[in-house]
Amino acid sequence: MYLFYLPAMLMLLFFVIRPFGETLYISLCKWNGYSSAKKLIGFKNYAALLGDRRFYTAFVNTLIYGFVSTLLQNVIGMGCALLVNSRFKGNGIVRVVVYLPIMISGLIMGYIMYFIFSYDRGVLNDILALFGRAPVDWLADGRTGVCIITLVNSWQYAGNCMVIYLAGLQNIPKVYQEAAAIDGASGWQSFRNITLPLLIPSITTSVIVNLIGGLKLFDPIISLTNGGPNYQTHSLMTYLNSQYFLKEKAGYASAIGIFTFFLIMLVAVAANGYFEKRMVDG
Repeated sequence: MYLFYLPAMLMLLFFVIRPFGETLYISLCKWNGYSSAKKLIGFKNYAALLGDRRFYTAFVNTLIYGFVSTLLQNVIGMGCALLVNSRFKGNGIVRVVVYLPIMISGLIMGYIMYFIFSYDRGVLNDILALFGRAPVDWLADGRTGVCIITLVNSWQYAGNCMVIYLAGLQNIPKVYQEAAAIDGASGWQSFRNITLPLLIPSITTSVIVNLIGGLKLFDPIISLTNGGPNYQTHSLMTYLNSQYFLKEKAGYASAIGIFTFFLIMLVAVAANGYFEKRMVDG
């Protein structure tokens, strides 16, 4: 019977454990990424992270992309789920419109948004020109760029949260809300004391999935700002990419990758433990 586990274990070994082990080894080396010679230097790459201001900027941006995007995605997703869970004309159209952005790759979505926020002939600046306003270079400032990337990522994946919450809402027995209404509970009281606690499994799934996605955000950053201006909008994953392919510091890039892996793992485990304590029996 244990033979049935063998294919899965082999896939785990060759596609997860082996690459992770190789990355861990490379992070302890000085290597340009393509030569056959690797020089073992111990933990010097990890020590270099502590003095790298650009790494610190990428780390802070990663936390913003992860936590702020997750908050916005879940608020928007839950609001849309509550809306489409009720019966009204055009319900199906609303579901499609909210979910549609997920069907576009993050890279393509980033390019679409770039032509909206672009300084030269961008859609927003064309609208401003209609009102006689001067064009704005929306992506010239790092803080503005981080906000735009966060909003774009939040909007694109809010539909994913909507689907998760909609499934959770449809699994809550209506008798609970009916009993609360008979007892005189308002709509907000019913939502806070009945619906929200019973949605904890859906909230757990949605938060963890979106946290992981936000903390490893890559595609929209590359297509919108490519980490600029002056490295101010990089995430850890895009900074890793620049260090490996542009700076040819494969060992240093691998150290960033290992750091990012443990960051995401710790955040996901902590979030899962937090919501497990608040789980209730439906």
